[in-house]
Amino acid sequence: MYLLYTILASLVCFFFLKWLKKRRTCTDLKRLDGKTVLITGGSSGIGKETAVALALRGARVVIACRDPSRAEKAVREIKFKSHSLNVTHMELDLANLRCVREFCKTFLQREKRLDILINNAAIPGVLDWTDDSFSMCFGVNHLGHFLLTNLLLPRLKECAPSRVITLTCSNYKYQKLDFQDLNYNLLPFFTYCRSKLANIYFSQELGRIMEGKDVTSYAVHPGFVQSSWTCHYSFLFRMLMQVIMWMFFVPCETGAQTVIYCAVSDEAAKHSGGYFVDCRPATLRPFARDSGVAKKLWEASERLVKPV
Repeated sequence: MYLLYTILASLVCFFFLKWLKKRRTCTDLKRLDGKTVLITGGSSGIGKETAVALALRGARVVIACRDPSRAEKAVREIKFKSHSLNVTHMELDLANLRCVREFCKTFLQREKRLDILINNAAIPGVLDWTDDSFSMCFGVNHLGHFLLTNLLLPRLKECAPSRVITLTCSNYKYQKLDFQDLNYNLLPFFTYCRSKLANIYFSQELGRIMEGKDVTSYAVHPGFVQSSWTCHYSFLFRMLMQVIMWMFFVPCETGAQTVIYCAVSDEAAKHSGGYFVDCRPATLRPFARDSGVAKKLWEASERLVKPV
């Protein structure tokens, strides 16, 4: 009898966890033939799954990664899964603004189109600094993508209608920006939360600036995903998180669904500057909808990276 109760309890727990992780999938089957997609951090996790899905739809996919060897391996896997040969990679280090500028120069020379830019790459809360002396989270997660997007905007406008999708996280709600200390680098979790809030403000302001120019912008929370972000931490922490992620987090393929939705959906295009969760628009906390703060962050970011 004890064994029966144990089995029943295990089954209940299993199905409860399965229900807890249930997410919508993108059902829009739109093709992307003739379109070019650029995905930062596309060598693993959500970025790679997004690359597979969009290559399957006929898009030319360029993944931008810091590690060329990992990128080459990812390109082979993406080609195999998508049955597409129109996938390539370019080297990009978002922690170095000079590298971002060189990347954009090379990309614009090499690629004649850019229809969808997916700002996917991110680093978790680590107490480190970029080559330009910005905190690693703020520098990579926000400033690197801010400069990248601004330098590629002319091509996005040429290829309009086009889209910019920036991945964020629901953890944004635990912090607010401090304009006296945008380079905050004390507590890793809070540093990460601030960078993800910056992603949301960036996406909103980009949507406002591009209004009427047929370039739309979306901030996407993909859910809590079983990705490789724990590689930055100790072995014991990684082991603990592997158990937690298996129980509560969703696979990368599931996490990519809202990104794919925002890349192809006509319905999503009606909500430029919006925040998306689970393949639909979601409501932000009031402080994260402040257009004045979004504009102020944009202007501060311009001063820091000098895009022109």
